[in-house]
Parts: sequence; C-alpha cells; structure tokens
Amino acid sequence: MPTTAEIISIGDELLYGQTLDTNSHWISSQLDLIGIKVRRRTTIGDVEEEILSTLREAEQRADIILITGGLGPTNDDLTKPLLAKYFNVGLKRNEEALAEITALFESKGRELSGANKQQADLPENCTKLTNKMGTAPGMWFDERQTIFVSMPGVPYEMKEIMTSQVLPRLKERFFGGIILHHIIRTVGIPESTLAEKLVDWEKNLPPQLKLAYLPSMGQVKLRLTAIGDDQSALQQSIDEQVAQALPLIEKYVYGFGNDELEKVVGDTLLKAGKSIAFAESCTGGYLSHMITSIPGSSAYFKGSIISYDYDVKVNSLDVNKAEMEEKGAVSEEVVLQMARAVREKLHADIGLSISGVAGPGGGTEEKPVGTVWIAYSDKEKTVAKKFNFSKDRILNIKFSALAALNMFRIHFSSN
Repeated sequence: MPTTAEIISIGDELLYGQTLDTNSHWISSQLDLIGIKVRRRTTIGDVEEEILSTLREAEQRADIILITGGLGPTNDDLTKPLLAKYFNVGLKRNEEALAEITALFESKGRELSGANKQQADLPENCTKLTNKMGTAPGMWFDERQTIFVSMPGVPYEMKEIMTSQVLPRLKERFFGGIILHHIIRTVGIPESTLAEKLVDWEKNLPPQLKLAYLPSMGQVKLRLTAIGDDQSALQQSIDEQVAQALPLIEKYVYGFGNDELEKVVGDTLLKAGKSIAFAESCTGGYLSHMITSIPGSSAYFKGSIISYDYDVKVNSLDVNKAEMEEKGAVSEEVVLQMARAVREKLHADIGLSISGVAGPGGGTEEKPVGTVWIAYSDKEKTVAKKFNFSKDRILNIKFSALAALNMFRIHFSSN
C-alpha cells in the first residue's frame, strides 16, 4: 500500500474566499510524483480547538500531515503555539533561525522587531526547516510514527521549503510504492454519454486500475490510475486498457496528458503546413486569444476580424445585408459567409466563424440566450452547426470558442 498523506490549510481568509488555496493543489501533485497518496485535504480557520481536533483526526489516518498557514508574527497566527500544545512541549528560541531572520532583514535594510524575533521561537521537538524566501521557518516533527510538517502559507515560501527540504526527506524516509496516471482528453461529448459508451470496458478493468471521470467546461478527462510496486507491469496494464478503450470513443479523443485543445489544433496546422483565420462576433476575440496563447502560433494563425457590429459584417466580411436582415446575424447563412470571407480575405487555408446570442439580453423565443452558430470553411467545403449553450454570458463565450476549435478538429481531419 502506498504511503498516505493529509494536507491541512489554515486561515480564515481561505474560508472567506479572500485567498485561493493553491498550495494544496500543488502539494498534492508533488506528492503524487513520488508515490505518496493524498487521502484528504482540509481547510480550517484560525480557531484553536478546530486546529487541534483536525490534527488528532489526521494523525489517525495518515503517515504524513502537511500543514500550511498560520506561521506569521501576529496574534492571529496560531499554528506554531498550537503545535507545541499538541505535542505538550514548550517554545524555545532557535539561534540558527534567528540568525537567518536577522540576515534577511539586514539584506533588505530593515530593522528586526520583537515580533519578528519571536518567529525564531520553535517547538522544542521540531527540526527547523530553513525558509530562504521569508521570515517564518518551517518545522518538521517526527512523532508517534507520523511525520508532521508545518510550512508558511505564502505559496513561493512553501514551494521552496517543499522542493529543497521536505520532498527529499520524504523520498528518503518513505518509498510509497508507485502511482501511475494516464489521462485521455475528450471534447464534444457529455460525461454521462461517455460513461455509457465505456460501461462494459469499465466493468472489466483489472483491480489494480481505477477510473475517474473529470468533467470541465465542454470537455471530459478520463484518468486511469494504477497503484503497485512494479512500474513496468503497471504501465503495461494501462497501455492495454487504453488500447481497448480508444476504439469506443476515438471520435471524441483529441489528446492525452497535459494536451490542450488549442495546442493540438496548432500542432495539427503546423504539421500539415496550413493556416487559419477567424471571424468572431459574440466571442469578441476570445477564440483568437486561445490560439495565440500558444507560443509559435504566428506560424499558422493569420489573424481575425472581430465583426461585432452589423456594418463590420457587411463591409469587412461581405455578408449580404438583405439576407442578414431577413435571417438575423445569428444564422446559418451569415456564419457561412463569414467563414468563407475571412479565409479568402486573410489568405488562409481554413476559416472559422462564430455568431451567437451571448446574453444576458438579446435573446428571443426563436433564438434564446446561448444560441450560437459556428462555421468551418476550407477550399473544399463550408459547413455550419447550431449550438445551444447556457444562460451565462462568459460561459457562452468560452463554450463557443471551444466548440469552434472542435469543429476544426472534426472537419479538418476528414479532409
């Protein structure tokens, strides 16, 4: 069985929503890389009894307890004195820590206050972890067959302590087994439909493999996780199962691991030596933002025309004004003309166009908020598809851009 860990994040600001807890996410990813399985992540406020009870409960479940937050110099920073109370020890001035804090203040031309000096007072049973980025030392406790590690809540301070000191110690102390993940990325299919297509395959997964569905906006990731001691055997098992699953869902699979759809689209264009251009209306340039977020996109992205206004559609994209007045800007006829025109005017091989009702206003009974038309155009064909997304403006913009990239994936691959 793999070594297990729990992560405890301390701070009222996390519960109030004033600060986002990115620490737990990062720590989990780093522990996963060395075969340590995170069983639970807990966020609690600056309340003495809640901190103590959380520590007691975590100690019963985990081999390692990683704590972030509450190590500052003010009265609301409770972690250090409560750890001393938890282990029934006193606080003692750590001269090495004091020297490090003093040197840091001197390097910045600042005077060391009494409160800052107190940050060198550590529980008597801990091993100091040097904080090269700040004034609050980390603390390592090896007590009752459990490792407790306390670190600052400031992300860059925590990451430095974890990377330089905590992770090497954990790797030396524990060999937690092997955890392998394989992620299959899909787009254009709901989670429930995807699960239906894979129901028989999932039922027959070997016991050492676990499957998770990870839905996000317009996409679903399938994560296969293998846990054991033989990396080669685990990898072979994953490869065999992926080979069985792909034929069942291959039309929806666009990548693996950390692949992003915009990167996959760019790589496809680059490999084919083709270029692309966009005509955007309701997305207001968001699709262009996605494609240009990829380094090197100038090799295949020609540009875009943001035709938000009717007159821009007519004057810049040659949309037939009479037809647009009859059918509306959000129509099959208009997006077909937009996609074809942007491809030709910007001398691109492929054109994508989007026109829709992003909301919250502007919807009608015939075309409610969330109605979006998207078109794909190349030298052989120009096709369009209607989508019905959400009632939320920002979601509609993002869904539309994602759907446009997926239309490229579907139609370009069929050439």
